[in-house]
Amino acid sequence: MIGVVIIGSGIAGLACARTLAAFGFAPVVLDKGRGIGGRVATRRVDAMQFDHGAQYVTAQNSSFATLLSELETDGALAKWPGEGDRPRYVGRPGMSALAKAFGVGLDIRQGVQVKGITKTDDGWALQLGDSVLKARRVVLTVPAPQVAGLIGADHQLVADLAPVRLAPCLTLMAAVTGPVPFTRRLDQDDPLTWIALDNSKPNRPQGPELWVAQASHDFSERHLEQDALGIANAMLPLLCDRLGVTAERVTYAAAHRWRYARVTQALDQLFLTSADGTLHLGGDWCIGPRVEAAWQSGTAIANDILARL
Repeated sequence: MIGVVIIGSGIAGLACARTLAAFGFAPVVLDKGRGIGGRVATRRVDAMQFDHGAQYVTAQNSSFATLLSELETDGALAKWPGEGDRPRYVGRPGMSALAKAFGVGLDIRQGVQVKGITKTDDGWALQLGDSVLKARRVVLTVPAPQVAGLIGADHQLVADLAPVRLAPCLTLMAAVTGPVPFTRRLDQDDPLTWIALDNSKPNRPQGPELWVAQASHDFSERHLEQDALGIANAMLPLLCDRLGVTAERVTYAAAHRWRYARVTQALDQLFLTSADGTLHLGGDWCIGPRVEAAWQSGTAIANDILARL
């Protein structure tokens, strides 16, 4: 019987596990993917790399600001100079370095898909294909729309999730030779809301210009069900136009679909928990569309568990 099992190795899950581990507990983190960090991710292709999810991290919470500063001192993060009062931090050498720093020393089991969880007399039974894992407490840090598939649509906590809204985001990664009209561009009215030169971040590989473009909500909704090639073909002409180059300048292009990327309506509380306190739900969707929000939610869940022991 495992004391605490955390499903999802995004920032919320890692923050929860990290906090519990700091107090001497040994939580187990399960994730169906090959990498940790969720949207705090870096795609590597040969000598190229792209931060194709979260572009940078900022802090409003003083504790999170201190943590980011410590990770900068340790070499996991670096400041990306730009506008605004708050420093923008990026991972070194990619955004995935932030998740890796959070995960040091934790028991993280990747490639493990949980099919469902069921309440038992002494905790929870997690169905893992042909096997069952038992835990006294379970923390779900998956996107809100995926919760019902794990605990059942008739569970009370699923009804509590009704206000939450998440939107997709399509991302284009491209290597382009030619002029650099800007290093980053934010335009909420453009189909390509965000465009950034990944090479402009500190400690990035130099060479061809590596661009990341992220589509608007409307564009992402319209093209969500296309395959990766179709998404790339839809976004690439827009990127070329914004950069002022022809398609011949493009030496590499690929797309990624983030189905649950943006929190458009948050829960407005740090987490949800069952009546007996043995099941917690959390993530950035609890309080807002920022990496910091995921960290706050996961940390708050860990503190609630500790307070109940």
